[in-house]
Amino acid sequence: MMLAVAFIQAISTAERLHAEQSQPFAEFIESLWPEARDKFEVSRATFDRATKNLKPDLSLPDLALDGKPLTVRQAEFTRAPSEYLDSAYLGRLAQTGRGLAAKYKSELAEIETRFGVQSAIMLAIFGRETAFGAYTPEHDAIRALATQAWTGRRRERFRDEFLYALKLLEKGVPRDKMRSSWAGAMGLTQFLPSEFFAHVHDFGGDGYADLFDSVPDALASAARQLKNHGWKSDLEWGYEVVIPQSADCAMEGPAGSMTFAQWIEKGFKRVGGKPWPAGLDSVEAYLMSPAGAHGPSFLVTDNFKAIREYNTSDLYATFIGNLADRIRGGADFQTPWKSIGPQKTAIIRAVQEGLKARGHPITVIDGFIGSNTRREAGQFQRTTGMKVDCWPSEELVRKLNGG
Repeated sequence: MMLAVAFIQAISTAERLHAEQSQPFAEFIESLWPEARDKFEVSRATFDRATKNLKPDLSLPDLALDGKPLTVRQAEFTRAPSEYLDSAYLGRLAQTGRGLAAKYKSELAEIETRFGVQSAIMLAIFGRETAFGAYTPEHDAIRALATQAWTGRRRERFRDEFLYALKLLEKGVPRDKMRSSWAGAMGLTQFLPSEFFAHVHDFGGDGYADLFDSVPDALASAARQLKNHGWKSDLEWGYEVVIPQSADCAMEGPAGSMTFAQWIEKGFKRVGGKPWPAGLDSVEAYLMSPAGAHGPSFLVTDNFKAIREYNTSDLYATFIGNLADRIRGGADFQTPWKSIGPQKTAIIRAVQEGLKARGHPITVIDGFIGSNTRREAGQFQRTTGMKVDCWPSEELVRKLNGG
């Protein structure tokens, strides 16, 4: 009976989303008023001020528009790994981050004591998200979120984010402060509207957590979000490793998690012959190779997963981890990146479709690569005698299609 109810609910949601997308934009926005009032406690005056003469921004990426291909601009899922994790850019950010570590030393120490998140991790998020406040997002959050809620690929999610953005206005956040990414993330550390209500922390104690102009408030809020997502104060995010000849990148992903003791027993070593820290033997970790066999590999911990909750991308989490290491005096990746070009959504999608058709556990076909796609690609390559590099390619697509 419960399965039947869930199925009916899923159909109802799909039907509602289809009906909403077919509505004129202004009609769709007005249809949200009862929910804004009843669930999000938005006044009619606030609703009207925010939506008067509002027009959709059809230049945004990730929109499901009839007759137009889906466009993806998110760097985490389009750039080559070596480009996204550019050493020179990471080095410049690290230099600025070390200066900010000194400037906000006492505030960072207090935040670290409260939430257990290392200061360098907070600064790395600040650096990645807005270049330490130097970058101002170009979009009006209300318009961007309304457009995504109306005709975005993830309409259901953005519907709530738009309503939370209206609630921020109701709480007194000035609209001119609400400059956002195309996906509606705002502030120095780029929070979605819903995250303002779930994770913000008023470090200054003035009754208002200001993520737009207060660096301590923004850093404390980033730390609180990581803590809420399971951050563990006694763990590093991960360690760059050398994969032994008896293993390969097809062991990647959370599905292959083992303790550090088990990985070490299989011959995995830290790059450069570095010793393993004490106390890791019973800690769970999984192999993560963001470029497959074409770049560095890492054994990553639950803290890597917490960073991914901030932005669900392996490249993003690796960027944050390495930038934090550099802020603390660490260096570049030791394993060089090979030139494999940008990520190609169509090829990744074709690989996902081919793997799923052959019975591999691919649950989402979206053209975005992650550990599971790389792992299953590697598993297929291994069983069919191909060179195991765990990376989507035209050759892999042909093989999956029987070529």
